[in-house]
Amino acid sequence: MFKPRVLIVHTFYTQPGGEDQVFAAEKALLEAAGCEVLTFTAHNEELEGLGRLGQLEATLWNRAYYKKITELIRQHRPQVVHVHNTFPLMSPAILHAVKAEGVPLVMTLHNFRLFCASYNFYRAGRPCTDCLKEWFPLSAIKHSCYRESRAASSVVAAMIGLHRLLGSWSTKVDRFIALTDFGRDTLQEGGLPKNKLVVKPNFVPDPGVGVGGGGYALFVGRLAPEKGVGLMLEAWKTVPYPLKVVGDGPEAEAVRGAGLEQLEFLGRQPRERVLELMKVAEFLVFPSQWFEGFPMTIVEAYAVGLPIVATDLGSMASLIKPGRTGLHFAPGNPADLSKQARSMFESPELRAEMRAAARLEYEQNYTAEKNLEQLLGVYRNVIGS
Repeated sequence: MFKPRVLIVHTFYTQPGGEDQVFAAEKALLEAAGCEVLTFTAHNEELEGLGRLGQLEATLWNRAYYKKITELIRQHRPQVVHVHNTFPLMSPAILHAVKAEGVPLVMTLHNFRLFCASYNFYRAGRPCTDCLKEWFPLSAIKHSCYRESRAASSVVAAMIGLHRLLGSWSTKVDRFIALTDFGRDTLQEGGLPKNKLVVKPNFVPDPGVGVGGGGYALFVGRLAPEKGVGLMLEAWKTVPYPLKVVGDGPEAEAVRGAGLEQLEFLGRQPRERVLELMKVAEFLVFPSQWFEGFPMTIVEAYAVGLPIVATDLGSMASLIKPGRTGLHFAPGNPADLSKQARSMFESPELRAEMRAAARLEYEQNYTAEKNLEQLLGVYRNVIGS
């Protein structure tokens, strides 16, 4: 079996998220397969002690991390370097350092940060791709897209523009991993070379199959506008069936005060409890109003055999097969969500078929074994070339 020596690189955000989980999961997966795995990490909390000028310099070109990763590579000579996140502390300078040492470089794109200052192509309550083809994302500054600050947005826009000019992504990275077909197509539209893009989804360990029967729909996620929480609450005014809501965020109070008798708000729950709820639920509601990168909640739902009612948009359109593993509803349309939700509740035979198809989708595409095969295939390809 092919067992390369891999250096995995990741910058942790101040708020833990899905990218951190994928970094840890893939590291453990490679180690379990007998690969020699090295890590090079940073935490964005370090930015707090740098001051504004230091933060600007670090975001644009972090000389200290360039030097650190160069020394690490020279000491251990990995066969391949796999980068997950450089933003903002490490900066894309590390990509230049890796290539200066002649090591093949793979980069997973968990979001759209290479083109969008706010990372998610979402603005003013709708998808926005104004910056996708701009070599310098002036629109991000105009609309204060990053942290609702023109100054902060200017820094991120400068980072994007500088490294497009330097070819940090187009010439320094040997292979980009997109998480969905939609993600690949969008990244290619933004200018990344087609021959450097491959699709490899994330995975989850097998939690076992559920059987449904709980009589409720389930929402799991951050309670924020871009997640479609308000739209879901509006839709459920005409859905006479139970909905359990798991999560926390800025719209938590709106959920608590929705005044819907059929809604039960459970707040934040540990993953084990979420999986238990998924196994008993009739279907997952996924009303996100932005493109999404790769929602782990969708794969967890497939793993337990849970069908999904999701927005016909972005990655959801790629991941959910309408009529097979779930149903789609029109973006921004609570009436259509209500219609599809009621259809799912009132079609037990269809739900049973979808449960089997959802589990099969997991077994064919999202297991640890399948992911390892794909990941090693990417490494073998760049090392060989």
